[in-house]
Amino acid sequence: MEHVEHVRFGDQLYAIIVRASFREPGIHFFSSPELSQQLAYMSHPKGKSIEPHRHNKVTREVHYTQEVLLIQKGKLQVDFYTVEEKYLESRVLGAGDIILLCSGAHGFHVLEPLEMFEIKQGPYSGENDKTRFPEASPSEIRIKGPNS
Repeated sequence: MEHVEHVRFGDQLYAIIVRASFREPGIHFFSSPELSQQLAYMSHPKGKSIEPHRHNKVTREVHYTQEVLLIQKGKLQVDFYTVEEKYLESRVLGAGDIILLCSGAHGFHVLEPLEMFEIKQGPYSGENDKTRFPEASPSEIRIKGPNS
């Protein structure tokens, strides 16, 4: 799918980016079942019914926070890093793009005034939830893909 990118470094999946231009009928799951955060796109015709349902209590164990960013307005540069804090490369997201950050480390630069939603597992544990480190120098930045 040309409007979906699985960002991989080696055999590790770092992120799934679905561009605003993605349009397919039906239900499309982009994430694999073992990820603790699921990402899907749904497109249904008028008159389609989704059966009433409730979600059952299921115990899940989450080891690392995975987050989803939905860009409403503006442009956001996402910088990918290894867990050892080595810079890898970057992508630029625009309005309507969505990203599931699955693994590794990341940083952001706002390129245009930005409005976005962030969805992640809770509850948020403040500074215990993350380790901060110095960002890559501007001369190291390599942007790959559309919107760059």
